[in-house]
Amino acid sequence: MPEKYRLVCELREGFSVKELCKEIGVSRSGFYAYLKRLKTDENKEDKQLIRDTFEYYRGVYGYRQIQLFMFQDHGVWMNHKKVLRLMQEMELRSRVRRKYHHSTRSWNIGDRVTKNILERNFQAEAPNQKWVTDVTQYRIGDVWLYLSAIKDLCQNEIVAYQTSHHNDKQLVLQTFSKAFEKEKDVAGLIVHSDQGSQYTSYDYHDMLPKVGAQISMSRRGNCYDNASMESFFSHLKTEALYPYDIRSVEEAQSRIEEYIHFYNNKRPQRKLNKLAPIQYRLQLVR
Repeated sequence: MPEKYRLVCELREGFSVKELCKEIGVSRSGFYAYLKRLKTDENKEDKQLIRDTFEYYRGVYGYRQIQLFMFQDHGVWMNHKKVLRLMQEMELRSRVRRKYHHSTRSWNIGDRVTKNILERNFQAEAPNQKWVTDVTQYRIGDVWLYLSAIKDLCQNEIVAYQTSHHNDKQLVLQTFSKAFEKEKDVAGLIVHSDQGSQYTSYDYHDMLPKVGAQISMSRRGNCYDNASMESFFSHLKTEALYPYDIRSVEEAQSRIEEYIHFYNNKRPQRKLNKLAPIQYRLQLVR
């Protein structure tokens, strides 16, 4: 409704308010009440900041994330209830995130399965103590693109990622090769995954002990044992893929790359003291 009132404001110099209200479908009394509110709106500046932040991030985020972005970008900490109320008044609604529906996979257990060491304890006191990893898929026309990623549970940073047209052990091994090239000291690290064939292969089980890492696996068919990784994939798809009409694999790969850089360096998280993952990690080593 405020958008309709603003339209009446913009056009009323060339047309009568009565005609405009009738054409646009609002009442004159409602329009004049809107004008009165504009003159006395004590939250005008706050609303503008919220709107600017909402539009800067392409209308993707809800009030809680908008609250964090306003603090990060402008140093303004506004009560989340106020942010919600003002967004409702301005009819600003985030894109609804698609719910994750776990589908039972056709599991190929492969050669080895290990116990669940992580036990859904997604907290870590320092980097390189606990990593979670998984592969997700995204369809572009008749082509499937697979994304393998590794997330550090201390600062929620995506340590490494790799895309491929094939969901196989090479995709996973290449991802870990990138991770170990970046992170040299991983002795004692717990690496948690599901029981997919990539993670039960001999190559995977030979690779991790060589760097001093322990292997942990979800119970068969239980997505909640790796909920932290599933959460990241949900954010990525909702914020960087689903809102766009992606026509090529190259565009999808570009958006994934841009989003992971944004997620690691810019996207604040409440449980990281309103910091982005790499900002939080830098704070830890000071």
